[in-house]
Amino acid sequence: MSLGPWRDLARLPRPVWVLALAILVNRAGSMVMPFLVLYLTRALHFGPKLASGMLALYGGTSLLASPVSGWLSDKLGAVKVMVCSLAGSGLALLLYPFAHTPATVALATICYSVTAEMFRPASLAMTSLAVPEELRRPAFSLSRLANNLGVSIGPAVGGFLAAVSFRWLFLVDGVSSLAGGAVLVLAFLFFAREPRGSSEEIRAAAGEGLTHGALRDPLLALALLAMVPVGIVFFQLESAMPLYMVRDLHLTESTFGLMFTVNTLLIVAIEVPLNVAMARWPHRLALPLGAFLCGAGFGGLALVHDALGVALTVVLWTFGEMILFPGMSALVADLSSPARRGEYMGLYTMSFGLCFSLGPWLGTVVLDHLGPAVLWPSCLVGGILSAVLLAVMPSRRGARTEPATA
Repeated sequence: MSLGPWRDLARLPRPVWVLALAILVNRAGSMVMPFLVLYLTRALHFGPKLASGMLALYGGTSLLASPVSGWLSDKLGAVKVMVCSLAGSGLALLLYPFAHTPATVALATICYSVTAEMFRPASLAMTSLAVPEELRRPAFSLSRLANNLGVSIGPAVGGFLAAVSFRWLFLVDGVSSLAGGAVLVLAFLFFAREPRGSSEEIRAAAGEGLTHGALRDPLLALALLAMVPVGIVFFQLESAMPLYMVRDLHLTESTFGLMFTVNTLLIVAIEVPLNVAMARWPHRLALPLGAFLCGAGFGGLALVHDALGVALTVVLWTFGEMILFPGMSALVADLSSPARRGEYMGLYTMSFGLCFSLGPWLGTVVLDHLGPAVLWPSCLVGGILSAVLLAVMPSRRGARTEPATA
């Protein structure tokens, strides 16, 4: 792929680059969550059931934090919410090791989830306000690139730190969150300006309750409904896919780790220029393609039996991921007014969290009780179902479901 799409990133405004830098700084130190169960079982001697319950508590809390974050972003400004999120989550991480009983660990987990999970809706809202419609997919892809680069660093370093002391994980993760917040504060204080809706739009939305307008939007409801099947399919990479590879295909754990490497390398190398090249594709074409590729990738696991075959399926669903997720963020942005951008993004993030909560559990249950011959074809069906729903979504002014003109 030529350098042309990369050069087009110069069109992205300064706030988008500042946000990408803050995400990279924060996520480069993100290492607590991958090791949290190990910390709770080995350092605090919790049972596996209690330790996994803390993860469920984190996920449940995040479902409530997302819409609240979106609403606050519209009322107070996305940058303020992001700074408070990073500062709050940093402090929560630094204080987490002082909790030792189930009750105090549960309280610490709730505080960490509330603060950490308020970041994404605000970041999506700010990004969509900062760029014109045709640059939304590249802008969201840049944020995902920063996130994936950071995630490729944090857990790898965390493995070495955990061997020394689990407390180092909380220290480094907490400091990186505070550093990410400092990047936002300094940048928007001295050389960047936060994008906001017009004063007339903000006044028009004033006085309405939390999610009052978004929940009454049938197109948003259809978009979120369409996201659920493919979202559940995608999160099989967290549970059913590693279980199937190691237990049923008799591949090693390190081989499964290499599949993440394939996924990350493709995202880093291709996602941004791919979405720049597809920036003017209508949602009605791009989103069904992404959903279908996700379903086909996981569905293809029914046909492969070795590491090379699995890697090919990973390539397939990674292309689907790179097309679908930036495109869905752009679609939700297009459906909302600038004054309600955070509210819409909060509900979108909440639906994504719901898929994360349901997908790994559901996939494991189907794999254990019905087997891979049912699970993986069902993933293909889920991707096709989402593709059909996205393809038949009616258009609305401001929502680019029809082909765009140059």
